[in-house]
Amino acid sequence: MNSDNTRSNLKKIIAFGIVFLFILSTASHALSSDTYISSEKEEIEIKDVQTVSDEKELHLLRGEHYLYVNASDDVDEFHIRFVFPPDYGYQVPIYLEIYNDTTANISHYQIEDDSDGLNKLINFAIGPMTENESVLIHFSCWVLVKNHDFSDIPEEQKFPRRLKLPEETKLWLSATEVVQKNSILIRFKARQLRGIKNDMMRFAGRVAPFIKQHRFFLFLIQLRFGIFLSQDARTTLFINGENVGRSHLACAFFRSQNIPARVLLAHNDQGFWTQMHYMVEYYTPGYGWVLLDSTKGKTPYETKRQIINRICFPEDEDDTKTDYIFPYMKGEERWLWIDTDEVFPYFVDCDRGSKSQMFIESEIMTDSYKVDYSFLLTQIVFHQYEQYLGTNLSSENQQHFENATIYQKQAMEKLIETEDVNDYIYYMDSAFDEYKEIEL
Repeated sequence: MNSDNTRSNLKKIIAFGIVFLFILSTASHALSSDTYISSEKEEIEIKDVQTVSDEKELHLLRGEHYLYVNASDDVDEFHIRFVFPPDYGYQVPIYLEIYNDTTANISHYQIEDDSDGLNKLINFAIGPMTENESVLIHFSCWVLVKNHDFSDIPEEQKFPRRLKLPEETKLWLSATEVVQKNSILIRFKARQLRGIKNDMMRFAGRVAPFIKQHRFFLFLIQLRFGIFLSQDARTTLFINGENVGRSHLACAFFRSQNIPARVLLAHNDQGFWTQMHYMVEYYTPGYGWVLLDSTKGKTPYETKRQIINRICFPEDEDDTKTDYIFPYMKGEERWLWIDTDEVFPYFVDCDRGSKSQMFIESEIMTDSYKVDYSFLLTQIVFHQYEQYLGTNLSSENQQHFENATIYQKQAMEKLIETEDVNDYIYYMDSAFDEYKEIEL
């Protein structure tokens, strides 16, 4: 989403592989987890002795959020649920930081799994508010990212047959209210972009720039006057749109050709405050999901350039919201939910009011073993952090939890200050040791 500041500066807008998956049962006792974790560490250490690793990029990213909410009437305690970066692919969350200038009366908060099984949410319990009161929640989500540029995608990728797609991906072949994949005009244009060759990546390479460049002058007119209409795929095909509509159009093109595709909510490296950024991920058989940036019109798109906040499901596309800034714009997947009608988010122009931005805090090149080990260790520590955050702990256990979070923060600080991954590993190991001491 673009603010009034971004609308006044068109140049600013126009110009913008080993994966370790560690799944722990929440019912497991810490001791049994420790045994598995220790064996994982030993296995990686042995592998390091036996092989010479290439270098990889490791990035520390921070998504900062100012969330203002207003009350239209007196209200008792309520909840705000806000998207939180999932442990997914090449990113893993580290820590949720609440800043001291927060004025909301937060009685409790925790990170919880969303019902869809992929996403996570921050659940803020907010104390009573009075009529016309405005409060702020100022927080950051810290994320570790292993960069991947998708250069290892096999050159020849044929268009997939539906029957041969993995069952878990077929969900993202659906037609929805904002992704009208069965529209005759959308299917016709998708077929034009596909051409006569059975080359899926060639098709993706044509879709990406098309969704940005087609009828671009109409986008500039909408931008100039701040009048954006519906961001569904069909409307975007007629008059272009924001990154929301472009993402829906790209998904419609892909799905019409039996390629699973889904919208991602993200914060990226645009360099200015926004509401939320929308991207696309499409499935490549035998390889996996590939990123497409709908603003820059580029695919594949490197993983280091954004924090993924939510993987949208077709249900999200059928339950969209109206934009907080542009009154005529509708069709946005939600990124926050408030369980009372008396409280609503306050967005003005991403200068005043609510706003978000991603910051690149550290970028390093280091041995791929250390990158993979850091990533795995972060997954382990985050799982422990998430498990104990917001729970009622004894005083002794609470002290271990606080010690662990201090080590997590020191790990991030060292990665910023020294750009030495060894320091990061040392402090994250120390955090892990503290979590081991917690006995429930």
